[in-house]
Amino acid sequence: MTPAINTAKRAGIDFTVHEYTHESGAPSYGLEAAEKLDVDPSRVFKTLVVELDGKTLAVGVVPVTHQLGLKQIARAAGAKKAAMAKVDAVERATGYVLGGVSPLGQKKRLALYVDESASALESIFVSAGRRGLEIELAPQALVALGQARFAPLAV
Repeated sequence: MTPAINTAKRAGIDFTVHEYTHESGAPSYGLEAAEKLDVDPSRVFKTLVVELDGKTLAVGVVPVTHQLGLKQIARAAGAKKAAMAKVDAVERATGYVLGGVSPLGQKKRLALYVDESASALESIFVSAGRRGLEIELAPQALVALGQARFAPLAV
C-alpha cells in the first residue's frame, strides 16, 4: 500500500491498481508503463515537479507522449517562470522517488495542474507511488482529490 492508494481509498473513489515489473534502466518510466500494461500511451500521465519563480513547488501532470511546457505551467500557476525542481527537493516534498512520484498522497500538498487533454478521457493512469505501480482513475477524480485544475500544459 502506498500513500497514493491510501488517499484514493479514503476518498472512496473508483480506481484500479495496475502492477508490472519495472526494468532497471528503462529510458522512460511512463512509456514503459504503457507498454507493459498494454495501454495507449496517451492515457498514461507522468507527474513532474517544478519550482515557480525560484520559490515554491508545483506539480504538472502530462501525457507521457509529451513534455511539460514550463511556460504553460508558469502561466497556469500565475507565476513568471518555472524550472524543473531538483531531485532532492522533489523527493523531500513528495515523499516519493523519481519514476514513482504520484500526484496523490504527497507529504506536502503542492499546487497541482493536470493537462487539459485528460479531461476528454474516461480514465487515466498515473503513478501509484512507486516504480512499476500505476493507479487508473477518472481524471475528474484526480482533479477533485488533488484540488487541482485542468490547464494546457503539454508541448
